[in-house]
Amino acid sequence: MSVLLCFATALMLFVLFLSYRKRHLQVARTMVYMMAAASCYALGYAFEILSVTLDGVKLSLQFEYLGIPFVSAFWLLMVIQFTGLAAPYRKWLALLLFLIPSATFLLHLTNEWHHLVYAGYFPNPSDTVPLYNTLKGPWYAVHGVYNYTILLLGILLFIPMYIRALPIVRKQIVLLILGAAAPMLFNIGYMFNTIIDFTPLGFAVSGVIYAWGIFRFGLLRLTPLAYAKMFDTVRDGVVLLDYDNQIVNHNRAAEEVFPELMQAKSFPAPSKDILATSPELLRRTSAADFLDERFPLQLLLGDRQMYYICSLTYIYDTGTTPIGKMLMFSDITELKENEERLREKSQQLSQLNAFKDKLFTVMAHDIRDPIALLVSLTELLGEEPTDTDIASAEVFQEIRRQVRGTFHLVDNLLDWYRSQNGEVAFRPLAWNLQQVVRQALSLAGARAAMKNIQISELIDEKLTVNADKEMLDLIFRNLLSNAIKYTDINGKIELSSSIEHNVVTVSVSDNGSGMDEETARLLRHDELFFKEPGFASGEDGSEMRFGLVLTREFLRMHGGMLQFESSPGHGTTFRFTLPGAVNSGAGSDSEGTVVNVYESHPN
Repeated sequence: MSVLLCFATALMLFVLFLSYRKRHLQVARTMVYMMAAASCYALGYAFEILSVTLDGVKLSLQFEYLGIPFVSAFWLLMVIQFTGLAAPYRKWLALLLFLIPSATFLLHLTNEWHHLVYAGYFPNPSDTVPLYNTLKGPWYAVHGVYNYTILLLGILLFIPMYIRALPIVRKQIVLLILGAAAPMLFNIGYMFNTIIDFTPLGFAVSGVIYAWGIFRFGLLRLTPLAYAKMFDTVRDGVVLLDYDNQIVNHNRAAEEVFPELMQAKSFPAPSKDILATSPELLRRTSAADFLDERFPLQLLLGDRQMYYICSLTYIYDTGTTPIGKMLMFSDITELKENEERLREKSQQLSQLNAFKDKLFTVMAHDIRDPIALLVSLTELLGEEPTDTDIASAEVFQEIRRQVRGTFHLVDNLLDWYRSQNGEVAFRPLAWNLQQVVRQALSLAGARAAMKNIQISELIDEKLTVNADKEMLDLIFRNLLSNAIKYTDINGKIELSSSIEHNVVTVSVSDNGSGMDEETARLLRHDELFFKEPGFASGEDGSEMRFGLVLTREFLRMHGGMLQFESSPGHGTTFRFTLPGAVNSGAGSDSEGTVVNVYESHPN
């Protein structure tokens, strides 16, 4: 008997060790205390059996009572923690729970003064173990009633949780109930045979059950409260069905999908009653092919059409036999509504794009051509003497400037539109840079001559670039137009080039008024011209800014970049890079001839 009790103690200490490894969980810590108390009970009883004197028996009983009063209290505390009962008042419950066990321990410690626990000790007449029997006092009965009440109360707390729990949690609950029932059954046997108390061996059985539960079912790893919180706080609706297609459990989110779940009086409930509003769902859940699947579902809840993605998953036992199924609803209504709104927006954008194409078509044919005609007329009128009426001459010059600026803006805008719309084909070829520059100078020379601006061209005659000709003409047209516009009378403009590692750098410099801050910020921060307020109103400088942005975009298409240096009152220098052609034979510092274009006013 002593060997069995020592073995039982070893088992309980082993469960204590397993629980201590999970001591960060409150339930595991309580299990540690419960197993420690039960170990004191079993080991003390082994010493009692081996004792040959009354003093030895009394000393052994003192050791036993380090655990006897507290085992049941710790078990009920573990049940309360396991079920999550009365969490805000748990400290007060623990205090009340341990009042009688603490009183029992103190009364047994002072039993020689009042004999409330044991009224007396007398030798065993049969001269077998134990050598001394005890005569129970009134408090012993109180403690016995307390223990049985505690055990029954814990089982009653487990019953409603067992009904609502998931299968894996149900197994944990059964193990905890069996672990508590074993000592109780052994103690009932002792009531009918008062010779030997087998209750400590019941705790050994509890130790075996709890050890098996820890290894097999993850006992103490997660409490039913944690499973319940996880189940209820999942945002997707979840419905559990058994093998008879009866709904056995669901979470709160599922009640929003099927309000009939709240009206069910008890569970299990037939799924054909709860899911009657969705025949398609009933058909899929009743299928006998046991295949997991995902499918869309539409439900009308009140006045709103709801959309869900449903997942049907079969649940199997340890073998291959299906024991139930889990139905999960993921609400995608908002995604569907957003998708519909995006579709409407897409249609609106398509209509706006179509309107934009028509607008640019109208601009190309009905706006650009009349403006070009106005430019030609103002140029012709500008050749006539205007000294007879100075005021009219000033007005006329302003009109001519505005018409020319509007024409350049429309022209640049149409070029940009064609590039964005795919109408401008990018066809880079090898071009002699000097010839391209001189062609641009011949077009811009008349305007430069009006202001007596001297243009110097220093381009090596052998230098070639790999570029799209139309884009290259537009780049030089914009840069020269800006330089002439912001260079004062008798000013200077210089074009030069250099090549390094087959990259050609072209510079366009002037000694004019310099670049304004808005245009400089636009180019430095790589911003779009359409964000500028002056674009829509056509205020001064807008055509220049848009032309520079267009120049920058065309250079990027070539793999080049646009840089600038500007100083107010001292002029601006633009530098841009282009890929050199394979046959370019110029040096890194190319030199050319100086060409003076229209150094004086034309007649």
